[in-house]
Amino acid sequence: MITPTTHVKRGLLVKDLVTIGIFSALFLVVSLVAGMPFAPNPVLTFLMPVSIAFFTGPVYMLLLAKVPQHGAVIILGTIMGLIMFITGMFWIWSITYVALGIIAGKIAELGGYRSLNWNIASFVVFSLNPIGSYAMLWIDKQSYVDYLVGKGTDPVYLETMAYTAQNWVLPSLIIGTVSAALLGALLGKRLLKKQFERAGIV
Repeated sequence: MITPTTHVKRGLLVKDLVTIGIFSALFLVVSLVAGMPFAPNPVLTFLMPVSIAFFTGPVYMLLLAKVPQHGAVIILGTIMGLIMFITGMFWIWSITYVALGIIAGKIAELGGYRSLNWNIASFVVFSLNPIGSYAMLWIDKQSYVDYLVGKGTDPVYLETMAYTAQNWVLPSLIIGTVSAALLGALLGKRLLKKQFERAGIV
């Protein structure tokens, strides 16, 4: 019998990998659409992680319902990390995607991938992946700027972005992202209630 703290331990099947691939593509598309209104603006760009966290919540939660197995979130994080690297984002973003994918997967595993609360906590952690990149504006601003300029980002854009990065922005960004992730996951719970029930998620 499967309970919220246990799960069937088996390797990922081919159909699981296909499902993960489909949901990774969907996660990417939703992320792009959610970030589109904010990313082009060097001031509003700090709202991008908040928007992405909210709108990708249902996608992430449904992925865990469809593939309640070890490796699903790790693969999602690895795929997204590779895409960030290939598209020229700051390299730490790729690392945090993979690292938080591993951590978030372990968190979901605590509930056997069938505990709604643990899955929500897993998504909240996973949604913080952009913070690794943005935080460099406070940790090592020059390296951040030099790297992205080298990748073709407009220096004026980065100059404005760096000027906007006041001390209060980073904690606000973290709080906003966590709050949006919670709301997004709860929205997913409401929209996908029947899916969760069929998957045995409680």
